[in-house]
Amino acid sequence: MKVACVGGGPAGLYLSILLKRQDPSHDITVHERDPEGSTYGWGVTYWRGLLDELHARDPESARAVEEHSVRWNQGVAHVRDMVTRQPGDEGHGIGRHKLLEILTARARALGVHLEFEHEITPDDLPGADLVVAADGVHSALRTRHAQHFGTRLTPGRNPYVWLGTTKVFDSFTFAFVETDHGWIWCYGYPFSSERSTCVIECAPETWTGLGLDRADDADGTARLEKLFAHVLDGRPLIGRASGDGGAPWLTFRTLTNRTWYRDNVVLLGDAAHTTHYSIGAGTTLALQDAFALADALRECPGLPQALARYEHDRTAALLTPQSAARHSAQWYENLARYIDLPPEQMFALLGQRHSPLLPYVPPQLYYRLDKAAGRLESLRRLKRWLGPRLARTAQTAQTAKSAKSVETAQAGTPDPGK
Repeated sequence: MKVACVGGGPAGLYLSILLKRQDPSHDITVHERDPEGSTYGWGVTYWRGLLDELHARDPESARAVEEHSVRWNQGVAHVRDMVTRQPGDEGHGIGRHKLLEILTARARALGVHLEFEHEITPDDLPGADLVVAADGVHSALRTRHAQHFGTRLTPGRNPYVWLGTTKVFDSFTFAFVETDHGWIWCYGYPFSSERSTCVIECAPETWTGLGLDRADDADGTARLEKLFAHVLDGRPLIGRASGDGGAPWLTFRTLTNRTWYRDNVVLLGDAAHTTHYSIGAGTTLALQDAFALADALRECPGLPQALARYEHDRTAALLTPQSAARHSAQWYENLARYIDLPPEQMFALLGQRHSPLLPYVPPQLYYRLDKAAGRLESLRRLKRWLGPRLARTAQTAQTAKSAKSVETAQAGTPDPGK
């Protein structure tokens, strides 16, 4: 089979690796518009389950990814002058640049053709049996046929900025700072022995009240460094990994598509879906798309059947993380509901922010019920039964509301959590 993959991000590169491992006779070309070695973003987060899957599918690249990753197994939350630490699942971080370097080298070694600084447009699609649109949330290939794909963007509320820092956090770090204009907070995690990612978010009124909407790059970064000096230990914040200036403030928009393929063109990764950065799952979900598409192409008798199965499997699998991302974003948008709880309760509910039950139950009652559910099987069963039903009800209401105002053409801002 001849395959043209438009976009050289993690999903496109890993799909090319999987297809070459399945059948070395496949003719696969990855077309990337940017130069080799250039990328936006800082660190990528993932969890042990993804690493196990990578080891099962391509041990060689998995070993390199694991070798160049850092790990943490606890979270820490700073609220005013209080600090709370709790153990958690083992998390992993790796620099996006390093991840792309590993996957590029592996694809090249397997015989994948890599064409950098080569932009593909809808008017000059390469001749191939399968064209994979892995060209990101701005996907030109998808946008040309947005009506067919049923592209939908749902805007979020809070502005955020994606930064790096030379402060190397020892755990996944949350810091909430109260200002005269409301709360502002950051999420920080390490991705190498020298640097960490630091995402800063706040409500729109806080953003404008602090003058961050009007500040230039240097002034805005200086203000943020001052606000978060206690968690940065005086270390600087850095605007862009490429070193070519500051980072823009963005407003996250969730992208979905009604269908994922048209003729022989199929969507992959951010071209197909985005999930709010606060759950740290963007790269994991994109790689899981590559797993599913490679499996479908191997196991189905023809291309139409393979693409239909891929779409069915991935849209079903995404229901849970999409719900989790939606509720996580809403938790931060409703921070005032939780921020004044006792520290251990606030941190516990921060960890429960993905729950579809939490918005419907008073926070302190939810905290007590959740603790009790940890001891009583009957309450655990009730929580498992009620949560998905509330999630479906909320999703139906959200879809009806957003359908009136969403855009169906050009996708919005990149998800920098990849």
